[in-house]
Amino acid sequence: MPAPDLSRAIPVTVLTGFLGAGKTTLLNRLLRQPAMADAAVLINEFGEIGIDHHLVDKVDDDLVLLDSGCLCCSVRGDLARALRDLFMKRLRREIPAFSRVLLETTGLADPAPVVYTLLEDFFIAERFRSDGIVVAVDVTHADVHLSRHLEAVKQVAMADRILLTKCDLATPAAIAETARRVARINPGAPRIEARGGEVDAAALAGCGLYDPATKTADVRRWLAEEKVRADAGPAHAHDPQRHDARVHSFVLRFAEPFVWAEFAEAMDVLLSTCGDRILRVKGLVNVAGEARPRVVHCVQHVRYPEASLPDWPDADRESRLVFIVRDFQREYVEKAFAMFCAADAR
Repeated sequence: MPAPDLSRAIPVTVLTGFLGAGKTTLLNRLLRQPAMADAAVLINEFGEIGIDHHLVDKVDDDLVLLDSGCLCCSVRGDLARALRDLFMKRLRREIPAFSRVLLETTGLADPAPVVYTLLEDFFIAERFRSDGIVVAVDVTHADVHLSRHLEAVKQVAMADRILLTKCDLATPAAIAETARRVARINPGAPRIEARGGEVDAAALAGCGLYDPATKTADVRRWLAEEKVRADAGPAHAHDPQRHDARVHSFVLRFAEPFVWAEFAEAMDVLLSTCGDRILRVKGLVNVAGEARPRVVHCVQHVRYPEASLPDWPDADRESRLVFIVRDFQREYVEKAFAMFCAADAR
């Protein structure tokens, strides 16, 4: 089955963040900017601040309010139906044409099933593509949220962009400390400061694998391998009371091409047995007998359908995998690839 043409698909940006992070305020500010004038909005639940936007004026026409307060496996079908209905209304010209979708989730939502829906449903995958996960982190309460709530840590670990919100209410020292903490969890995600809910819409577009300007894959930015190698620090396992202290990242590189069946088996065994501790994997894989690289993307127990890129991003042909894990050591991953693929990581 041929892969969908992602350059023509409608980008979907997931806006998430822990309770009280200011997501609705951010969404309101974003939708007032010209760059988001033709965005459609799916919203998980209404916040205290109403949304003022031409594509969310009427709940029955242009806004889809998901039935559940949590985007989990039980409502993936609900999200898929919402996206199908939105696309068909656009096709029938019942709503204005839109060029992107913004999806705001609740504070306790796991963003992984959202992205999985975009990939696993054939109708959706043909017409929409993930443009990344944007996570709002409240700098005034980040210490408590990241220390005590695994949901907040998982959201940061899965982020493609991190918005440090309420910076106008925090001291420079608090902002800097929050930036350090989220960098330890997810070094590859750019961090953007927001004051009064204001953030440039352009900074949140194109944070997935594909560059919206060139319509081509920007693998180096997406993987952020160099940044992970430079910024990733060791887990602070001596402090078991802090959830974020138990999360760290690392990069594995492999010089020899993989037999795809062996690579897939190694990944599937890792995810099925240790997926609760493997928060995210992003990678570029050199497959024996294939001229083009394959992109690998995993979140917890799920390995998303792989896709081949048109070409390598540069002359480097080594496979490279970026892991973000919790209470899990690099050596376990290395052993899995040595066992199933006879491959030595460096």
